[in-house]
Amino acid sequence: MPVDWSNWSGSVRCSPARLVTPKDEAAIAAEVRGAAADGLRVRVAGTGHSFTPLVATDGVLVSLAGWAGIESCDPERRQATVRAGTTLHVLGEELLGRGLAMENLGDVDVQALAGAIGTGTHGTGPTFGNLSTQVLALRLVTATGDVLDCSAEREPEVFRAARVSLGLLGIVSAVTLRLVPAFRLHERVWRLPAEECLERLDRLIARNEHFEFFWYPADDEAECKSLNTTEKAPEDADILEGERIGWSAHIIPSVRSLTFNEMEYAVPAALGPDCFRAVRGRMRERHSGVTWPVEYRTLAPDDAYLSPAYGRETVTISIHQSARRPYQDFFADIEAIFRAHGGRPHWGKIHNLRAAELHDLYPMWDRFQAVRTRLDPDGRFLNDYLREVFGIDAPARR
Repeated sequence: MPVDWSNWSGSVRCSPARLVTPKDEAAIAAEVRGAAADGLRVRVAGTGHSFTPLVATDGVLVSLAGWAGIESCDPERRQATVRAGTTLHVLGEELLGRGLAMENLGDVDVQALAGAIGTGTHGTGPTFGNLSTQVLALRLVTATGDVLDCSAEREPEVFRAARVSLGLLGIVSAVTLRLVPAFRLHERVWRLPAEECLERLDRLIARNEHFEFFWYPADDEAECKSLNTTEKAPEDADILEGERIGWSAHIIPSVRSLTFNEMEYAVPAALGPDCFRAVRGRMRERHSGVTWPVEYRTLAPDDAYLSPAYGRETVTISIHQSARRPYQDFFADIEAIFRAHGGRPHWGKIHNLRAAELHDLYPMWDRFQAVRTRLDPDGRFLNDYLREVFGIDAPARR
């Protein structure tokens, strides 16, 4: 009997024929084989923090909430293999207990590991890539129910495609991460007039390991935040207002208690300031009723085929609107600015691009499609939305 599923913001809802929660990798594979036998498509749910219909299906929805935890850890080599359903928050605590950490995290840490990696989730800092750049190896449950190991040395083409793959190549069951020794960060938060922030932006980015700002339209101010490593413990430092010191897993993530919808585009770093100025001007001119902030972050280039930062230094700019208010016209208007600046959309956040536009934005689009076709020729891991976005014309299945 179908059940109801919704993402975090309520923007995506579906009624899968089956919602299953396998407890081990063999059970994940069995669910894939069972779906094939019944002619059903398969999608995977983490914690539902994507705003796009990546998860939506009327077939089998596989929740990985029951497949979580660290499978193995090698502190000397600074590596750990982690089950895909592990949330970033839980993982941070478990790694900290072993004296280890991920080198960077995104804005929040409530997502499941595989989902955060597979959508290109990222933090900020010009020398830090998105979370997929911390991946050393992946295990994929493929459309046949077999388990495929991939890494830079083993199935390297699959590996480069699978790191940011939206679940299109199979179900990521485990991830081997490159880690660093646990470290503390010193956070500083302060406000500047928007123009002053923009005038100082290059220096602020260059002088801090991590820097970002939120522009608040109502008062035209930028809330700036910097994070830098420190050897000091909180009790040993003179902490001023707007500052704190703590372990990275506690300092990097923010708490988002209000639900919202979001659009984010990744633009070439050199165009970031001009793009932001255009967004700021358009919002002040046409969307004065929007009070939610605009976020500005930096991101290092990488080589994952579908990464929005593929091959270029990147700035990401995010716009938001309350989940209780319409967002479509506002987002579409600002999206035109992002596109005019060569932007690539965040896969987990709202956008209106389809295969024809995306093909020209991603140099490795055709190579990703070739890997997808090889691993899933029957489209077992597709849904209607992904079929449209990727321009896949095979007959739709349930």
